[in-house]
This record gives sequence, C-alpha cells and structure tokens, in this order.
Amino acid sequence: MTDAVQLTPHLAAAATAELEDWGPLAEATGAQMQTSGITFWKDGDQEAGIWECTPGPSRWTLQTHEFVQILSGSMTVTPDGGQPADISAGDSAVFPRGWSGTWQIHETIRKAYVLFG
Repeated sequence: MTDAVQLTPHLAAAATAELEDWGPLAEATGAQMQTSGITFWKDGDQEAGIWECTPGPSRWTLQTHEFVQILSGSMTVTPDGGQPADISAGDSAVFPRGWSGTWQIHETIRKAYVLFG
C-alpha cells in the first residue's frame, strides 16, 4: 500500500504577495473598480484565496458563505435592512449565504477569503 502525500495549500506573505489582475468588479455600482487576487485552494464551489479591490461602492448578494480576514484597507458593509459596520485591517467577518447589501470600500482593501457551503 502507498501512503498518500497530503498537501497543505498556503500562500506565504499574503499581505504583500503579488496578485493576478482579475479585471473590473462586476458588482460595482459607481465608477469602475479594479480587482486582483489569487486562489490557492479550490474544491468545487469552495475556495480560499486573497482578493484586492480599489475604492468605490458595490452591491452584493452572496451565493455561498464567505469568511474574510481584512489584511489592509477599510470598508463599510451594510446589509439590506440592517446597520452599517466598519471593517478594516485586522478585522474578521462572516457573510452567510444569501447575505445582500452594499460594500463601500474607502481605501483599497485586501482580504483573505474562504468561500464555503
């Protein structure tokens, strides 16, 4: 019997890693916003990576759960019918499947993210 080698997907220096150009943000509701990122693990509709986006307003309705750890920048998130919350570098948040509302990015945001279930 052969032992299977288990890999541990990771990204060294996530806060400063070079990212790929992912193009304009489709969810932007104002001027064009530019995104970049890298996916370092994916399994079906689950994935983990780093995402960066320039300032501006956007609207979201999430199809999966998302956990984020903000590495740099700041934004205000406002769920439909809820109160705004300011999140910035060092903060973590969970956006459950079906979450809808707006993100107002104040300064370029870089986040580590995990999409799941």
